[in-house]
Amino acid sequence: MKKLVFFLWALSVGLNCLGQQKATTEAGKKVMLKADGTWSYINTKDTAAILKPVPIDKLEIPFSNVISHTGYSFSYNETHEQADWVAYELTKEKTKKMVKRKDHFRPDSAVKTGTATNKDYEKSGYDRGHLAPSADMCWSFTAMDESFYFSNMSPQNPSFNRGIWSKLEALVRSWAAENESIYIVTGPVLTEGLPTIGDNKVSVPQYFYKVILDYTEPDIKGIGFILPNAASSESLQKFAVSIDSVENFTGIDFFPLLPDEQEKIIEKKLCIPCWTWKVAKTEED
Repeated sequence: MKKLVFFLWALSVGLNCLGQQKATTEAGKKVMLKADGTWSYINTKDTAAILKPVPIDKLEIPFSNVISHTGYSFSYNETHEQADWVAYELTKEKTKKMVKRKDHFRPDSAVKTGTATNKDYEKSGYDRGHLAPSADMCWSFTAMDESFYFSNMSPQNPSFNRGIWSKLEALVRSWAAENESIYIVTGPVLTEGLPTIGDNKVSVPQYFYKVILDYTEPDIKGIGFILPNAASSESLQKFAVSIDSVENFTGIDFFPLLPDEQEKIIEKKLCIPCWTWKVAKTEED
């Protein structure tokens, strides 16, 4: 014991002189010098081994108490008269266009407290912005039709909805095709004091977010986006952040069903080069 204490003390002195913070004991253990002068062992688990996919049903769902439709699930916020989040899995197969878009905006009877209506948006200056885009639901007539429920809408600046938001949606579809399958959670950032539209007082968000998880080998990865509800000519990469950052901004715990060690690794990392940023074909939402 005295030998170990002396050895660590010697390492401490030596490392302080060299300005380093890590060392290896005689037993081959990795140790790190903390700010308070104490040592702790470093976790040397293989990241690749940790990031081994395991079967998880409904991985995309942030938490329980949700409403589900054919193509997506959501959690409704009655105070703001829209969803806190909308979540779904998008596979390569589902990106194939099987049905055409047919606008059928209407209230969602699955929300017992009621949703917004067309009247709320009339002459408001805002688009009925999809959260789960209709183009992501083109694999099924029912999924496409249900994407026009007002529970899947949020007031969006027209230049935002038809501009950079549409570009992000197209990029995410291309990622689904490229990576075989991805999990998507998207929604408005809902806070107190937001302006509202219509008799139902539908809140107008200042920001929207989207988080994406590629849970397929060999490159398991995640990424998030936070965008202002406004026109922008910036590159989408400018708005890319870690999933942890989106969690801190929204207060939502994304992908909570992931094993804890995997969640920590995936959600804290932002790897821009890990994703393809060119969309060959852009589809309109």
